[in-house]
Amino acid sequence: MRDLNHSHKFADIHSRLSTGPRISYLRDWIYGGIDGAVTTFAIVAGVVGAELSTGVVVVLGIANLLADGFSMAASNYSGTKAEIDDYNRVLEVEKRHIRQHPEGEREEVRQIFSNKGYSGEELDEIVNLITTHEDMWLETMMAEEYGLSNVQRSPIRAALATFLAFLVCGAVPLLPYFLGLNSGAVVAATMTGVVFLLIGAVKSLWSTWSWWVSALETFAIGMSAAGLAYFVGAALRGLVGA
Repeated sequence: MRDLNHSHKFADIHSRLSTGPRISYLRDWIYGGIDGAVTTFAIVAGVVGAELSTGVVVVLGIANLLADGFSMAASNYSGTKAEIDDYNRVLEVEKRHIRQHPEGEREEVRQIFSNKGYSGEELDEIVNLITTHEDMWLETMMAEEYGLSNVQRSPIRAALATFLAFLVCGAVPLLPYFLGLNSGAVVAATMTGVVFLLIGAVKSLWSTWSWWVSALETFAIGMSAAGLAYFVGAALRGLVGA
């Protein structure tokens, strides 16, 4: 968990701010971890529901880990890159507006801060301060007019976080079958349930929810998906000649 109780000494503040804001890839890790555990266990549950062989579980499980994990990582990469491309596109539009219609853009800044409660000389000072520096002007317009932050996430790091979490958590439901354990489905269900609880508990460190509420929520979501897969597999059992 990120420690928000940092030092307020001059040197510590300078060191902290000079490195810029820290970018979190927690969302990507949780996204990949939950989906990896859900989809892999859903395959296990569906195969068990259809009463297929253990070999089918292993083959489909490994195929899911690699193919679906890569697909999710690639999608996350593309989505994150699209966000960056959109930011750069809007940024170029704002640069053109500031250079071609500076008075209109100043009026936008004035109205933005007027809506925040500033007026009179104080408002004039804010507008002059912001519009004197183009970088500050652009950053203000991007944040206030479009709701876009100049803090950009790395598409590659986002994709890697998703893929690694998918592999680690998604491999858990397959472990009983790799180890040749008896009652593999029961052991897989138990281990996967623990994974859901752990992901939820860890996720609570970055939220205002208590750890057990977050853990139970994640557990309920994951096991519901697995249960649906089991019943679909059981219902379609006849189609595969089981």
